[in-house]
Formats: sequence, structure tokens, C-alpha cells
Amino acid sequence: MSAQPMPRPQVLRTVVLVLLGIVVLAGLTAWWLHTHERVERSIPMPRTGEARRNPLYALQVALQKDGIKVNSRRRLQLLPEGGTETTVPLKPRDTVVIYNDPRTLSRAEIDELLRWVSHGGHLIVRTPPMGLLATNSPVPLFADLQLMPLGRDANECAEVKGIRAQPADPAAARAGALVGDEDAGSAGHDFLFCGDRRFTLVGANPVHSWGDLKNGYVFARLLRGSGSVDVLADLGFLGSDGLEQPASFELARQLLQPNYREGTVHLVYAAQMPSLWATLIRHSWMAWGPLMLALVFWLWRRMQRFGPQFAAPALERRSLLEHITASGELAYRYGYAHLLYDAARNAFLARLRRRDPQAAALQGEPQLMLLSQRFPDVPASEIRDALLPPFANDHTAFRTRIATLIRLRNRL
Repeated sequence: MSAQPMPRPQVLRTVVLVLLGIVVLAGLTAWWLHTHERVERSIPMPRTGEARRNPLYALQVALQKDGIKVNSRRRLQLLPEGGTETTVPLKPRDTVVIYNDPRTLSRAEIDELLRWVSHGGHLIVRTPPMGLLATNSPVPLFADLQLMPLGRDANECAEVKGIRAQPADPAAARAGALVGDEDAGSAGHDFLFCGDRRFTLVGANPVHSWGDLKNGYVFARLLRGSGSVDVLADLGFLGSDGLEQPASFELARQLLQPNYREGTVHLVYAAQMPSLWATLIRHSWMAWGPLMLALVFWLWRRMQRFGPQFAAPALERRSLLEHITASGELAYRYGYAHLLYDAARNAFLARLRRRDPQAAALQGEPQLMLLSQRFPDVPASEIRDALLPPFANDHTAFRTRIATLIRLRNRL
């Protein structure tokens, strides 16, 4: 068989459809390239190793790349604990950064730190964070420095107006200005210490401060002997996340400028382990919160309903004897008197079998003689009538025989 050629109109239609598809695809490609741009996106990976447990790891690496000797550790280690912990000596030109709450420092450590500062050391501390109950507990280190943390967190932010280079003279650098000076340069504007706890001056005379008495201070540099103490509202800008901001980086560089090229920088990022209960309350509330609500709801469902303080007075109600009397009258009224008599006679005979088995085992006159001897004050005819069932509708005989059986039973 020979192939039949395709009709000419069909060939033209196929060519037109192919060209139309090419034009559409070209238009979509041009639109896509015009409206979209290839960009690179950086995805931060979770930290591992020392970078995960040390919040000052980025600052440590940055100082080491500048050729500065850095000692980063969890504890201050100025004094041995029981003779087992290795101490780290501090030299006069060293810098110590206490990243965590200064209230964790002991009295002996505070005295040793201030003695070292007087011989030329440089100490950097922060204000203690507000607790869960917002209590203003005393801070021994701040009391020695004549400072006092404010009892509330400030909502304002400190504006960074510029950066000033530190002078080359170390003596001038100790009293030099930091970012935020009114007469600083124009290197940019940024904000720091937003919502951080500020402090106020109680007799201290800082050579440089950042803030005022009305709103509190976020920075103060105090000269003590041959050294200096820098107090800041917070040291979060020194952390690995905070150093990513340009203002935080420049502030960290100027803060460590006075002494850091002449000695070792000691980064103490955890003076002691946080409390287990505080950690659970702060970081595990999503687990214990619903459990606590479920426990409260369970206790509420099973507790007694709240009522008046005093119980309601007892209402008048029928006594047990009245109930028994009413039940007997009801049974007697409906023709069940013989059941009442049988119950009284059986109760008498049951006690008689326990008290006098011989008399209970007899029948008729012999039993009557023994009962007459046992109850001499009761006529024999009355005892005989009590042991015989009464006639129907004989109310007097029923009551008399029931009373006699009860009296004889009580006397056994």
C-alpha cells in the first residue's frame, strides 16, 4: 500500500498551530524573565557544639580573629569551691564580661572583682532582669557601686545617633564616650535597649552616662581606682544574634576598646545554672499550663458546691418510731393484722429459745405452766390468749395480745 499525502489545508492548519504554540511559549518565557529575578537566600542552620551552648560564641570568634586572647567559660572561677575547681587569675589589664544576672555572684566574688578593678581591671555587667513576680530584690554589686535598678522595665528605646572613634590614649579611652553621644558623628541611626531594665544613680558619679534621672540610665562608666566598671541595661547586643546589627557591633567594639588590646577578655556567660522551676515556668508553660487547667477543672467537677457558711437548720421530720407506727397502722388498715401478730409472736418465741430452750421446745399446757412459773405476776389466761391468734376485726384482742407479747419479750 502506498501512503496517501496529507491534504494541503490540514498541513497549513498544523503549521499555524505549531507557530502559535511557539509564540505563546516565547511570550510566557519573556514575561517570566521580565517579572522574576534569581536571588540567593541564606537559611540559618541550627547551631551545634559550643555555638549552641555559648551565647557569646560569635563575640569570642570575632575577638580571636582580631588577635585578642579570649577566655570563655560558664563560671567566674575566681575562688576555688572546696579546693576542687581550678581558679582563673585576673591580670590588671584584663576585661571581664558578666553576661548573666549579677545577683548570682557571691559576696566573696564581688569583693574579689572590685579589688581587681581597683588594680586596673575592666568589668562589664548588666542590670538584673525582672523576675516572674516583678520583685525588686537587692543587688549587692550595685549597692557597692552606688547604683539601683529601677523597679520596672522601661518601654523606651535608646537611640544610637552615631559612632565616635576611641582616642589612642588609654587614660582618655577609660573616660571616653560611646555610641549615643549628642556630639557624635553621623554614622547612622539605630535603637538599642528597647524594653530593658534601666537603673538610676544613688551617689555614683560616672565619667560617662547614657540616659537621665527621669527615665533611667542604660549605660554608665564608673572609675574605681585604676580600673573602670561599665554598667548597661542589658548585654543582649553582645550575643550571637545581637551582633548581626551594625549598631550592636559598633557598641561592642567601643565597649571593649579601652583595655582589650592589652589583656585577656574573660567572657562569663553563665555564672550558675538557672533554677529548674524557673526554667520550667519560663519555657515549658505550653505543657504545664493546659495540664494545670485540666487539674483545676477536674477538682472543680468533684468538689462540693459552694453554699452558705453555716449549714441550714434541720427540718422537722418523723422519727423512726413514728415511721414504724405509721407502717403498722397502714398494714392493719389494709387487713394484714395477722402478719403483725405473727411478727410479734415470732420475736417472742425467738428470744424464748435463747433464754429458756426447754420452755420453747414444749407446746400447749406444759409450755403454759413453765411460762406461768417464769412470769408469776402475769395471769396464765392472759399468757394463753397471747399465744393464740386473735379473731379478725377484734381490735381490742389484737392490741392486748400484741402488748402482752412485747411485755413478756422485754422481760426475758
